[in-house]
Amino acid sequence: MLRKSAREDDNAVLIDMASLESGSGSSYGSTTHAPEAGKQQVAPSTVGSSAKPPIDFVLVWEEDLRTQESPTHDKTDTHEFWRETFLESLRLAGLTVDQHDVQHEAIAVHYILLRAPWAVLCYYAEDLRLKLPLQDLPNQASNWSATLLEWLGIPNILLEHVPNTPPEYYSCQFKASKLQWFLGSDNQDTFFTSTKRHQILFEILAKTRYGHKKKGLFGLDQLLAEGVFSAAFPLHDGPFSAVPENSQTLGLTQRQVLFQHWARWGKWVKYQPLDHVRQYFGEKVALYFAWLGFYTGWLLPAAVVGTVVFLVGCFLVFSDTPTQELCHSSDSFDMCPLCSDCSFWLLSSACTLAQAGRLFDHGGTVFFSLFMALWAVLLLEYWKRKNATLAYRWDCSDYEDIEERPRPQFAAMAPTTALNPITGEDEPYFPEKRRVHRMLAGSVVLLMMVAVVIMCLVSIILYRAIMAVIVSKSDNAFLSAWAPRIASLTGSVVNLVFIVILSKVYVVLAQVLTRWEMHRTQTAFEDAFTLKVFIFQFVNFYASPVYIAFFKGRFVGYPGNYHTLFGVRNEECTAGGCLIELAQELLVIMVGKQIINNMQETLVPKLKGCWQKLYSRRRKAGMGAHPEPWEADYDLLPCEGLFHEYLEMVLQFGFVTIFVAACPLAPLFALLNNWVEIRLDARKFVCEYRRPVAERAQDIGIWFHILAGLTHLAVISNAFLLAFSSDFLPRAYYRWTRAPDLRGFLNFTLARAPPTFAATHNRTCRYRAFRDDDGHYSQTYWTLLAIRLAFVIVFEHVVFSIGRLLDLLVPDIPESVEIKVKREYYLAKQALAENEALLGATTKDDQLPSSESVPSSLGS
Repeated sequence: MLRKSAREDDNAVLIDMASLESGSGSSYGSTTHAPEAGKQQVAPSTVGSSAKPPIDFVLVWEEDLRTQESPTHDKTDTHEFWRETFLESLRLAGLTVDQHDVQHEAIAVHYILLRAPWAVLCYYAEDLRLKLPLQDLPNQASNWSATLLEWLGIPNILLEHVPNTPPEYYSCQFKASKLQWFLGSDNQDTFFTSTKRHQILFEILAKTRYGHKKKGLFGLDQLLAEGVFSAAFPLHDGPFSAVPENSQTLGLTQRQVLFQHWARWGKWVKYQPLDHVRQYFGEKVALYFAWLGFYTGWLLPAAVVGTVVFLVGCFLVFSDTPTQELCHSSDSFDMCPLCSDCSFWLLSSACTLAQAGRLFDHGGTVFFSLFMALWAVLLLEYWKRKNATLAYRWDCSDYEDIEERPRPQFAAMAPTTALNPITGEDEPYFPEKRRVHRMLAGSVVLLMMVAVVIMCLVSIILYRAIMAVIVSKSDNAFLSAWAPRIASLTGSVVNLVFIVILSKVYVVLAQVLTRWEMHRTQTAFEDAFTLKVFIFQFVNFYASPVYIAFFKGRFVGYPGNYHTLFGVRNEECTAGGCLIELAQELLVIMVGKQIINNMQETLVPKLKGCWQKLYSRRRKAGMGAHPEPWEADYDLLPCEGLFHEYLEMVLQFGFVTIFVAACPLAPLFALLNNWVEIRLDARKFVCEYRRPVAERAQDIGIWFHILAGLTHLAVISNAFLLAFSSDFLPRAYYRWTRAPDLRGFLNFTLARAPPTFAATHNRTCRYRAFRDDDGHYSQTYWTLLAIRLAFVIVFEHVVFSIGRLLDLLVPDIPESVEIKVKREYYLAKQALAENEALLGATTKDDQLPSSESVPSSLGS
C-alpha cells in the first residue's frame, strides 16, 4: 500500500534521544527534535565510560583569505551558511563537534573533529540493524592449499603467522533493550569497533540536512560536490611505519599489521590476511582482495598450460611442412596486391610472419581453448563456494535481503512510502514503472555512446587502409615491405588512445544516468552503474579485436572485383594471417593497458603525494615535524573506491578467456600483472589513501554475473576463432582427403586471379581464398564451411555440457557451511521457544514486562 510522504520543514535532522529511553526505534533514521538536550543519555549505569570518546570523523574545508572582496563572495557566503547549518544540525543530533584551525599567510585550513557519544551510537546501531557479537567462536579460517600441503607433509612457504588475528563471533542485530546480552557491553570504549563507529557517523552525515530535503540540500556527499567541504574521512589508527623483522610485533596497530604482513612487496608469496583486511576496511574491500587473490591463484595453472602450448608452437615452427614450403618457395608464388595502390609481392617475403603465426595456430591451441573454457567454469563455481564461506564467516550472508537500508538520496527524493514485505516497516518507495522508463531512456544514451565507439572503430579501419597505402609508397624498402604491419600496429596504438579518452567521458555520464534512475539501495545503485559502464567498456575495448577476429578479410572480394568502404578497399589480413594480427592487438591493448594502469597506480599517487607534501599548508606555516593525525591523513589521497579495480580485472578476464585461442600467453601476462596488482592495491589502501568508510557487502555484486556472461561468450568466441580464423580445420581436411604429411597444402589454400585481372595487369597472381578461376566460391569452400559450422556446434555443446555437469557436481555452498547455517537456525529456534515459554510463565506471574530479555535469533 502506497502512502504519500509527508512534507517536511526545512529543519535539521535531529535524534529524539527520549525514544531511546523508551526502547522505541525510528524507521530509517527519520528523526525529530530532541526535547531536552540534557536528556540525551541512553546507557545503563553499569556500563563503563571514558572521559571523552575518540575522534570518529573529520571534515575539512579551506578558506582563501585573499578572496573576501572577490566576485565569488556571494557563493562563499552561501557555502558558509550551509556549512554552519550543517554543523549546527550535527550538534543538535548529539554529536560532539570540535574545530581545529591552521592559518597560513593566505590560506586557513579548518578541521572539524566529530565524536559520537554512547547514546548516539546505540540509537543508530539499532536503527541501522548493525550486527554485534553475542558469543565467541573458534577461528574458522581455512585454506585448501594449506590443508593439502599439511596433509602431504610439505612445508608451506605461503603460510605466515599474522598477529592480532580478529576473533569470530555469533552475532545478531543490535537492540538497546538487550544490551546486556552482547559481548563487551560493559565497556563503552571498545563495544563499538572503529569500523562500526565510522559506519554510524557516515549514516548521520549522509542524512543530515542543511536546507530543504526535496531540493537535495542534505547529506555530506552533496556538500562535497558543491565544494562546501574539501574532504571528509575517518582517521587511520596511526602511522603505518614498519617495524624491524626481528622486533616484538605485539602492540602493533591494525594499520601497522597490515603494512607489515600484507602491503609490502616482500609478502608477494604469502597468503593475504583477509580477516585483518575485513576488520580494518570492511567486507566490501576484503571481498575484492579475496576475489583478486583467488583469481590470481587460479591463473597459475592456466599460465603453465598456456606457456607449454606456446613452447610446442615454437618447436612446430621449424618442423611444419606448409611453413617450410612458404619460406623456401622463392619466386614460386607471385601474390596479388593487398591494397589498391600496392604492388605485387612474393609469398616467400612473409616467411617471418608465417613462422610467428605458427606459434599461436596449431593443434595445441584447440586443446588450450577447451581447457580455458572449462577453467573459467570451474573458477566461477569454486568462487561461489569461497564467497559463501567468507559471507558466512564475516556475517553478511543476508545483508542485501534484510539488513541493507535505502540510500539517503533515494529516501529523500522518493515520492511515496510502502510497506517492506520482509521487514514489515514503512520505507520510501519509487514506482517501478517510472524507474523502468528512466532506465529505457538511459539505454538510449548508452546506445548512442556505443555508436560513437563503432564510428571510432570505422575511422581506425580507414586509417589503417590509408596508412598502408601511404607507407607502401615510401622510398625506403623496409617501410614499403612492412607497410601493412606498420599500419596495423599504429592503428592499435590509436585505438588504445580512443579507448582511454572515451572511457573517461562515459563514466561521468553513467553516474548522472544512474542517479536519475532512483535505485533503492547502494548495492542496486552500484550494480546499475557497473552494468552501464561495463557494456560501454566492453564495446570500447573489444570492438577492435572482434573486428580483426571475425570480420577483417572476410568481405574483401577478389582481384578485379574488390569491395570498398566509403570508397576505400576493404582490409585484407596480412601475409601471416589474421590470427597473428589478433595476437598483436591483444598484446598491445591488454599489456599496454596493464602497463599504463600500473604506472598510474605507482607513479600518480607518489607524484600527488609529493606535490601535497611539497606545497602543504602545514609546512608553509612551520607547524613542525609532528603534525596532528587529522593533518597527516588530510595529506593523503582520497580513496576512489573499487569500481576501477574491478573493471580492470574483469576486462583482463575477458581478454584471457574470449580470445585465448589467438594468444596462449595471455594468462601468463595476466598472472604477472596480478602479482604486482595485489601489492599495489594493498599499498594504496594502507599507505597512500585516506581511510575509507567500511562498507558491508555479501558478494562482489553484479561483477560475478558479468564474469559468468564473459565465460559463456568465451566458449562461442573461441569456437568461431578456431573454426574460421585458424588454419586448424583446413589443415585437418587436407590431411584427411589429400596428403597426411600436408605437402602441397600451401598451393591448396591459394586461388588464381581471374583472367580479366591478369590481362589488365599483364601478369597473373595468387591470393588466399577457396575460389575458382572465375572468382566464384569452389566446392572446397562450401565443404569447409559445413565442417566449420559443425565444429562450432560440437565444440559449444561439448563445453556447455561439461560445464553444466561441473555446475551440478560442485555445490555452490560447501557442506560444512550448510551444516553450520542449519545449526544456527536450530539454535535460533531453540532460543525463541525458550523465550516464549519464559514469556508465558512470567506473564502469568506478572514478573516480566516483555519477552525482549532473551535474544530472539542468532545471525550467521
